[in-house]
Amino acid sequence: MTVKAFKYLILFSFGVLSFGWSYAQTEISSADISFSFVSKDVEGTIEGFQSQSVIFPEDVSRTNFSGSVAVESLKTGNFLRDWSLKSSKYFDEDEYPTIDFRSTEITKTKEGYKVTGALTMKGNTNSIEIDFSEKDSQLKGTTSLYTSDYGIQIKSKREDNLVRVEILLILTN
Repeated sequence: MTVKAFKYLILFSFGVLSFGWSYAQTEISSADISFSFVSKDVEGTIEGFQSQSVIFPEDVSRTNFSGSVAVESLKTGNFLRDWSLKSSKYFDEDEYPTIDFRSTEITKTKEGYKVTGALTMKGNTNSIEIDFSEKDSQLKGTTSLYTSDYGIQIKSKREDNLVRVEILLILTN
């Protein structure tokens, strides 16, 4: 093989590999996040989603789920309750303006992904698991958490601070 032919082979191989890597990469273009505070029968949403996630469906070891939402966008349908939740007594929006998540482990499942990661609210970080099912170009995730584990004591008993969270991620290639 000549040096010129070898160079073309290397360039061709690099081009094919680069195309494969960029084609396999998926990003999150938007998210809808809703929650239900079980003991008070309160539902709401939180917006302002910013994502640094990169998903490689064929190689989850390269996948990274990370992002944040703005506490100021928390809405429950009751202006006074929203204002109270954003105060220093609960979420403390002035001191902690975002809720952040960073994955630590991702496994591919039959339905989609199981994502374990660090969730930080009000300066407190705990590990949570989110189960995502995949359909078309969307991931639908569900998880549960206790606000009291994050320094947000709404009710006196831990079990009364249960929040169920649903996440709908819209994906793009």
